[in-house]
Formats: sequence, structure tokens, C-alpha cells
Amino acid sequence: MQADLFRPYVYTVSELTGRIKDLVEGSFPPVWVEGEMSDYVHHGASGHRYFTLKDGEGQLKCVMWRWLAERLRFVPRDGLRVLAYGELTVYGKAGRYELMVSRLLPVGTGELWRALERLREKLAGEGLFSDERKRPLPQFPERIGVVTSADGAAIWDIARVVSRRAPWVEIILFPVRVQGEGAAEEVALGVERMNEYGEVDVLIVGRGGGSAEDLWAFNEEVVVRAVAGSRVPVISAVGHEIDLTLTDLAADRRAPTPSAAAEMAVPDRAELSEKVRSLKARLREAMDGFVRDLEGKLASLRSSYALRQVPDRVLGFCREVDELRRRLSKAMGHDMELRFGRLSYLSGRLEALGPARAMERGFSVVRKLPEGKVVKDAEELGPGERVEVTFLRGKALCEVVSVWKG
Repeated sequence: MQADLFRPYVYTVSELTGRIKDLVEGSFPPVWVEGEMSDYVHHGASGHRYFTLKDGEGQLKCVMWRWLAERLRFVPRDGLRVLAYGELTVYGKAGRYELMVSRLLPVGTGELWRALERLREKLAGEGLFSDERKRPLPQFPERIGVVTSADGAAIWDIARVVSRRAPWVEIILFPVRVQGEGAAEEVALGVERMNEYGEVDVLIVGRGGGSAEDLWAFNEEVVVRAVAGSRVPVISAVGHEIDLTLTDLAADRRAPTPSAAAEMAVPDRAELSEKVRSLKARLREAMDGFVRDLEGKLASLRSSYALRQVPDRVLGFCREVDELRRRLSKAMGHDMELRFGRLSYLSGRLEALGPARAMERGFSVVRKLPEGKVVKDAEELGPGERVEVTFLRGKALCEVVSVWKG
């Protein structure tokens, strides 16, 4: 038991290989390696490439996957001195470390590609290639600006596609040289002038295919910064699908060819027409469904018990109104009779108490002159005053001789 406590840990082969794999892949960033190719194999079934890089004192196994190897611009062979860029990994089944290659160049172009890689890292560090700054393309542009050669196939490919898909869209060309000395400056100037013009909705920058040297202007810093700084959304269309430049990374969208860039930039009128027809059909179907739904609801209401009772209820209300009118008329007539009877009674009383009846019984009315005031008490008169005496029929003007107080 004592001996077991001090027994060292024993790794399995796969455990140790796994530990080594973690150390290697976690410690080394992607690297450039220069060496001579040997044991080159193009695997027919998978399309992957396998080879060894060696110098006078060592060798390194390498693998390049098919989709990366298809971008090669030269034919690899044994004895060729190359630059390989990739990540170190450990292949556990063979118990060896190897380089997983993503780029492969002949040594003659090595320094140029090293400079390109340094520029790419610099601009990426500034955020020029970040997805956050990329903008969507306008859905229905009216004008497309194109910065390319006036003599190349790219402008004709773009014009043909736009004419077929959206003939109402106007193309404005800023002609530039796309390769050779001064080409990069002209392309950058074209992007800037199109922005100053301000009448284009989207910008296509690029050229047709060619060698890496032919496309190099679109790797220049002046072009990349112009594209990244454009206020107008930019589609980069440089070379063919397998070509990739720094301008592609800086643009808002990358197209594999100029024709594909034109397809990205404008809608297809055939597709638009089909969408309009589809929307019309859907709208018509929706309206028909809406009308059918309303008709169903109306039919349901017509056949409902509550709606069928409406005419009967209205007729019942009319009868109630007629009965109320009859009763009101009868009540008002009875009330009027009572009021007329009361009025006749009061009129008779008033007539009986009136002065005419009193005068019929021999009474008269005396008014003191000249004011015409009715005399109710003899004390209101004195000898010599004049009075007017009104009888049932006629009047008399009298002078008071004497007054007796009763």
C-alpha cells in the first residue's frame, strides 16, 4: 500500500496526445512557414492536398483542405519553394503535429503577401472590416454609380444585367484604370467623386478577373479607406469568386463577379411583377373572405329570433302609442268639461255680483268731480261740490246742497 501512494500517474497514449494538442494549439497563433515542398499528394476523392515542408535540418507535415486549395493561382509540385500560412495542430492518430494551411504562395511573392497581411491586420484593428459598420443596400435604387474601366467587360456585364432586371435604373460610370501604376489612386478618387456627386443610391466598385498582380490595386490602402469611408453603400466586385481583396472586406457587400453585383444592386422586374400579382391575389382573396364573412353574419342576424321579433315589437309599440293617445284625448276632454263648468259657474257668480245687477235693483254710482273718484262715504263731500251720478240707464250732474252724516 505504501508503494501505491508514490506511484506516478500513467497517461494513455490518447491522453498524452490530447494534452500535447491542447498545448500546441493553445500556444501558437497562425504562422508563416517557408520551405521546400515534398511528398505532394492531391487526394482524388476528397480534393484535399497533403505535403511536407522541409529545409536542411527539419520537416513539417502540412494539409490544405479542398475549398482552400481550389483558390491556388499556381500548380504545387515537389521541389517548389513556398510560403505556407496556417495554424499548428496535432493529428492524434498519427501522433504528429502538422500545419493546417490556409494560404500557399511561391517564395517569389512572399514579401508582397507579408506586406498585405500586415496591412490587413492594421485596417482590421481600426475596425474597417467589422460587420457593425456595414449598411444595407437600398431596395429600389434610381441610380447606380460604377467605378471601373470604361473598356473592360465589367461595365458591360453590369449594364446588361441592370437592363434586363430593372431598365428604369440609370447607370453613371466614373471611368478609371483598374490595374497598373496609379490605378489605386484613380479608383479611390472615383469613389470620392461619386460621393460628392450625391445622386447615386448605391456604388459598384471593381473589375473583371485577372491574376493577383492585376487585382492588386484593390488591395491598396487608399482604395480600402475610400470604400470604407463612402457615405453611399458600396458593393465590391473584384475578379472572380475565388479572388478576395481588402476592398471586398471593407465594402458593405461583396459580390463574386460584376454581374452578381448588378443583381445585388437592383430588383428583378419579373420577380416584382410576380410579387404584385401575388399581393393582388391575396388582397382579392382577403376582400372576398371579408365580404363572405359579413354576408354570413347578416344572414345569421336575419334568421335570428331577436331580429324576427322586431316587426312584432314595433307594431306593439304603435298600438300602445295609439292607446295612450286615445286615453290622453279622453282625459283632456273630461278635464276641459270640468274646467268649462267651473268657468260658467264663476262667470254667473261674477255677473250676479256685478254693478249692473245692483243698479237694476235701484242702486247708483256717485263720482266726485272733477277727479272722478267713486264716493263711498258722505263725509267725503261738502256743500257746493259737484258730483256725477250714474244710473242703470243714464247719468246726472248734481251739486251738493247739504250733507247728513249717518
